[in-house]
Amino acid sequence: MPLFKTINLSRIVGNTTQILVWKVTESYAELLEQVILNETNRMRLDGMKSEMHQRAFLSVRKLLQETGHTDLDLYYDEFGKPHLYGEKHISITHSHNFSAIIISDETVGIDIELQRDKITRIADKFCNSEFKFLDMDSEEYIRKLTVIWGAKEAIFKIRNEKGISFKNHINVQSFELNVKQNDAKLHFNNLIMDFNIHFEEIEGFTLVYAFQK
Repeated sequence: MPLFKTINLSRIVGNTTQILVWKVTESYAELLEQVILNETNRMRLDGMKSEMHQRAFLSVRKLLQETGHTDLDLYYDEFGKPHLYGEKHISITHSHNFSAIIISDETVGIDIELQRDKITRIADKFCNSEFKFLDMDSEEYIRKLTVIWGAKEAIFKIRNEKGISFKNHINVQSFELNVKQNDAKLHFNNLIMDFNIHFEEIEGFTLVYAFQK
């Protein structure tokens, strides 16, 4: 399938951000013949046991190519965080049949999650202060939990530090789904950082991306 969605932002004068979303409908073989892979990532691909993960991995490379980059421009640091050669920041996510990337002049993180009942059973593992504004009886409960998880995942991708707890160190402020943005804060060791959160819903999935203030 062609590119599913593109979002272009300019939150700060002179800075640009691009979010691209791919809906994976192609076969593994179709995707493989359309992308360029460096040797390291070819080995990573071959080592994946799930074809769904392989297709998601390749669809991310399709998204890179949509931005004028290739897999040859991408590298991972010792902690597994992706980087582009040059000045731009990048973050990558995939879930089931959707994948997404964000490329920005700002420090960013991205996550996409399927909305499902299962998240209610693990809410106390990643929520703390958020229970003050969450209504467990609301029809929005699962959708809001998904935003909160996605926001914390996106922030963790930005910091990528061992020991960060979603429940104890990242706090998402109260929000309404129709506003599609809110704020969050990270308290970790002696560090306090603020983040702007943006989100939207796509065919039963929640896409969340975070900007470090």
